[in-house]
Amino acid sequence: MLRSMTAFARATARLPLGESCWEIRSVNHRYLEINVRLPEEWRWLEILVRDSISRRLNRGKVDCNLKISNASSEGSFNLNLTLVQQLLNAAAQINQLTGYNQPLSPLEILRLPNVLENPTPDAEILKENLMQILEVALNEMVAYREREGEQIYQMIEQRCQAIGEEVAKVREQLPLILATQREKLLNRLGELQQSLNQERLEQEMVFLAQKIDVSEELDRLDAHLVEMKKNLNSSQPTGRRLDFLMQEFHREANTLGSKSVHTSTTLASVNLKVLIEQMREQIQNVE
Repeated sequence: MLRSMTAFARATARLPLGESCWEIRSVNHRYLEINVRLPEEWRWLEILVRDSISRRLNRGKVDCNLKISNASSEGSFNLNLTLVQQLLNAAAQINQLTGYNQPLSPLEILRLPNVLENPTPDAEILKENLMQILEVALNEMVAYREREGEQIYQMIEQRCQAIGEEVAKVREQLPLILATQREKLLNRLGELQQSLNQERLEQEMVFLAQKIDVSEELDRLDAHLVEMKKNLNSSQPTGRRLDFLMQEFHREANTLGSKSVHTSTTLASVNLKVLIEQMREQIQNVE
């Protein structure tokens, strides 16, 4: 299955440390290049993040960013009820000893040290939570790449079919092209009022047929089409191999054009180059 290298994914979850959001962007690249941006206190996660990404993606320039917003004040502090009770008991004893009857107000109690506790989440649990959110984002990215890859697959398959039709058309026209060239040669000799013996004429025709013969190029184009379809249906990343095949396609199309002695093969060469270039532009974005 083909995968595109261009994709975007985001996954967000509410954790004790605040709103946590992973954003992953990727574009085409020759290799896998991973750039990770993390809050300073979570920089130690970078190796784990890189490992997770490299297990899921094979090529592309990937930017991975973790954003953590501060936790809201609601529910972000715990009230130390044990300490509050101790403070109230101590205040009552002092009032009893001094004869005063002045209880502590709630606001005064809250201002005392350690009455309000900022809970410290377990770092190991938070790490697991953050990595789980990252996996959600990576799943979304892989799905995005596969959807884009399916569209690329359909486009390339259509171009492969068109290339096959062009090759078949040229192969069908080869005998006619050779006969036309033979007739042109005979007409030329007639205009020059010169004659050749039959043996010499046949030698010239054999030489001409060898010079304009493109059967080998057509056979190689057919072989490249077979290899292309094989790679399109491979379960492994094939972007680099497909890119190499594009070079081979271009080489055969150029040779076909250079050997052309007829407008039909020249036009076929141009059409092939257009189709190959359309495929090449898409294949550059295949993982």
